[in-house]
Amino acid sequence: MVRHSRRRDAVYSNLCQRCDHPTAEDIFFSIKNEYPSISLATVYRNLSQLETDGKIIRIGSGGTARYDGNISPHYHLVCLSCGGVFDIFLNDDGLCEKAAGSFDGKIVSHSVLFKGYCSDCSKQVG
Repeated sequence: MVRHSRRRDAVYSNLCQRCDHPTAEDIFFSIKNEYPSISLATVYRNLSQLETDGKIIRIGSGGTARYDGNISPHYHLVCLSCGGVFDIFLNDDGLCEKAAGSFDGKIVSHSVLFKGYCSDCSKQVG
């Protein structure tokens, strides 16, 4: 059983109040004033525990992981120019069922990561 932690609550609360899919470092700097003794390692450890508990989503975008407190079914777009991560809400039209029909095993979840350009960057790319 995992012990209750005020620091974990602070990491989770901070993440759930954001829509920018922050990195661990972003969260660390955001809560550092409230918890001066917190370390970056503690933030990483708590994010890992929150992911294990199914309370958050870890998004791999290149070499830096980003996190999402919104665990409702949705997808993400990673901007190839600015590196931002954006939510995309789509009806998956039975994607898991279709995949399960072509796979000899059991699919329990899925994630889709789109790559492209956000609205600001797409204006510059043309």
